[in-house]
Amino acid sequence: MLLETKISRRGFLKGTGALTFSFTFAGLTGGRPGAALAQEGAATFNAWVSIAANGTVTVMMPTSEMGQGVLTSMPLILAEELDADWSKVTTQYAPPIPKIYGNYHPLFNGAMLTAASISTPGYWGSLRMAGAQARRVLIDNVAREWKVPAAELSTDTGFVVHAASGRRVSYGDVVRFANVPAEPPKIADSELKKPSQFKLIGRQDLQRVDVPSKTNGSARYGIDVRLPGMVYASVLESPMEGAKPASTNADVVMKVPGVTRVLPLPFGVAVVGETVQATRLGRNALRVTWDTSAAPAAGFDSDQAKVEYARHARDPNAKAMAWFEKGDAPKAIAGAAKVMEAEYSSEHCYHAQMEPMNCVARVAEDGQSAEVWTGTQSTALAAVVAAGILKTTPDKIRVHQHLLGGGYGRRIWPDAVAQAVVIANITKQTVKLVLTREDDLAAARPRPMTHHVLKAGLDAGGKLVGWHHRLVAENVDAVAAPPRFKATGGKDIIGWRGLEQPFYAVPNMLADAVREQRGMRVHAWRGIGAGYNKFASECFLDEVAQAMGRDPLELRLELTQGHPRAQGVIRAVAEMADWKRARPAGRTLGIAFSDYHETLTAGIAEVSLDRKSGRIRVHQYWIAADPGIVIQPDNAHAQLEGAVVYGLSSALTEELTIKGGAVRQQNFHEYRVLRMSDMPEIHTRIIATDNPPTGMGEVGVPSVAPAIANAVFKLTGKRLRQLPMSPERVLGTLKA
Repeated sequence: MLLETKISRRGFLKGTGALTFSFTFAGLTGGRPGAALAQEGAATFNAWVSIAANGTVTVMMPTSEMGQGVLTSMPLILAEELDADWSKVTTQYAPPIPKIYGNYHPLFNGAMLTAASISTPGYWGSLRMAGAQARRVLIDNVAREWKVPAAELSTDTGFVVHAASGRRVSYGDVVRFANVPAEPPKIADSELKKPSQFKLIGRQDLQRVDVPSKTNGSARYGIDVRLPGMVYASVLESPMEGAKPASTNADVVMKVPGVTRVLPLPFGVAVVGETVQATRLGRNALRVTWDTSAAPAAGFDSDQAKVEYARHARDPNAKAMAWFEKGDAPKAIAGAAKVMEAEYSSEHCYHAQMEPMNCVARVAEDGQSAEVWTGTQSTALAAVVAAGILKTTPDKIRVHQHLLGGGYGRRIWPDAVAQAVVIANITKQTVKLVLTREDDLAAARPRPMTHHVLKAGLDAGGKLVGWHHRLVAENVDAVAAPPRFKATGGKDIIGWRGLEQPFYAVPNMLADAVREQRGMRVHAWRGIGAGYNKFASECFLDEVAQAMGRDPLELRLELTQGHPRAQGVIRAVAEMADWKRARPAGRTLGIAFSDYHETLTAGIAEVSLDRKSGRIRVHQYWIAADPGIVIQPDNAHAQLEGAVVYGLSSALTEELTIKGGAVRQQNFHEYRVLRMSDMPEIHTRIIATDNPPTGMGEVGVPSVAPAIANAVFKLTGKRLRQLPMSPERVLGTLKA
């Protein structure tokens, strides 16, 4: 029995059209900058910072905290230029106003989004300038009050100082008489601090501010929100995009104690109830027949598609689009004395974030405004989507940001917000939506499945003269950012990342890609395209080294001779692992290099192999990184370690199987992630330089899988060409 919900699939999709505009919503939302900073006795110096009479400095947070430490690093950047007392610095999440708080890194172009390891590089300039402007206003006010030239004044950790007279006044006291100009003062880049002048940036003793609450249990995630009069909702998710419920046993579910509504909706079937237990029991009792006639992925079978992907990758007439070109690779390869070719592939991967998707939504009686409580990687997109559903404007949506229990790209997509707002608007109640792990998996927005064909040409002297890397995959941008996808002529900025080879001195190089259209909800995943593209290219480079009779480390050093920073991380990791030292019997090393959004890394894995079970054991992993200026050294090491764990798990165990367009795995007993007993010792080294910061959150992922695979080849003489390198695949390769 279907209950009327007064929302059609067409209406829902039209209302949530902003879901596909992840990278094009800069400037869409309104609001008064800095309004949220207003407090009694405080002065708002610009959209980013206010100072209270008690000396408290409040910095607006444009990014989401999902474990990467931005609640510390973002205000730390501003506080450095402000010369603030760090003990008095606090933060407040910025309202969703991309025009003011957007990230103007070239990859985002003003979108208010936390992703791709570019929070620090994207906000580096904005936050420094905001801090410097506030500092200048403080100095100008003291100069006027004391009737001394501003040039005679300086600052010292929360005080304005006049060295000639020995006078000093705290920032809080300056606020009591300060006049803040309508327009912030102009500050030249040359007036900003030099790295040698930093007091806060780079300090080893400054710990992350979010850690205490996470260790004592007081941290608040989206899933922790409770409001008076709140009801609960669970959703049996549509198995694929475009599938809708044709029939349900709603009459049976309504008999479950505590269940109040059963709502067939365009995205699945929602069960609303008085308690979490009621919604879970009701959801488990649901039986749904799905109409998949409008679902592009309805016929998708991942095992069958692998064969088709491989055929398309080999097809010389396949429609491919170039991503990276240097010289004439096809000509160089065609004329080479020796041509090498190899194929690699990878499976779909689930984000497996610890906190399942959730959102609390409250819609006004007139349906023209709403509040949502959630942890999202983009508050601006959440506001735009909620507004689209209610046919109102984003400034009528208040987003209460919370900590994220894991994101890695999954919480860019605001489907939980959309679903909660739809249910709240229908019921006119405050609704808390929490997906079960099973439904979270069913609604997965995975890393795409891929196939790679690589070719290399060697001249008569054994020199590498040509390189061609072809990728076949569904395009992430086509799903997640259609306007950008269209604007770039069909390039997949997310999924093709890592195909480029700017640091290897091969005279002729080509990286191109063939688009598959299978209807899967592919999306950004930690390390984005570099996770699988570097696996293929760094493994293939080891094959080339073998054909040359060269040591893989020495070949990488030779190819990076024109790039001292690249050579720096390669030499550092080789030193850390003692590359040439003999290993215990049954163990050996593999190496890989990666550049990710200009952060350079190199990794070495020490592995062994159980030939009976096919199980790879990584005993130690070393990684060196050069991210330019390091904001928080201790946290930078933690980010490398976390990314390595993520890379290990995806390299060795993680895969989604798709049948009939639906994910087959239901929970972690079928989607296996790395266990604590699988963990190697992880050794990290950060090479800090005075170059602008380039990000840390994902950079540890790309080098892990190829380093492991290259080590396994040394042990067995067999190449592992598919991710994950599961025991079953390893045994198959050993027997081949």
